[in-house]
Amino acid sequence: MNRILGFDLGSKTLGISISDPLGMIARALTTVRFQSDDYDDAFQQAMAVIKEEKADTIVLGLPKHMNGDVGERGEISIAFSKRFEDVGIKVVLWDERLTTVAANRILLEGDVSRKKRKKVIDQMAAVQILQSYLDYSNRG
Repeated sequence: MNRILGFDLGSKTLGISISDPLGMIARALTTVRFQSDDYDDAFQQAMAVIKEEKADTIVLGLPKHMNGDVGERGEISIAFSKRFEDVGIKVVLWDERLTTVAANRILLEGDVSRKKRKKVIDQMAAVQILQSYLDYSNRG
């Protein structure tokens, strides 16, 4: 089974997580950094990770407002996902409401310093996105 990547797209970073070979557990992989709103660069760097990890599926966090509406950030994520689909990579858009909050709580409970939290928060949010997808997919 090919690996699945989880993406948490921000305006300057892309947190990336990866599944284990069985598709059961997500772990942090890396954070891609790019100039503010330079999604061309983010896409190119993400493609390099996809090729390196031989992934065939991406679970991309879809930011929604608490009422379920998709706002500007959500529209950016949808447009970003289409670029991967255009080159034959399967993309699953996954509701990411509160994933950053949950990731931050985990890091706080682990007594991770503010400086270190800032470095890994995007990866941890990507882990939350991918793990929730894996849990949902493996119910049965």
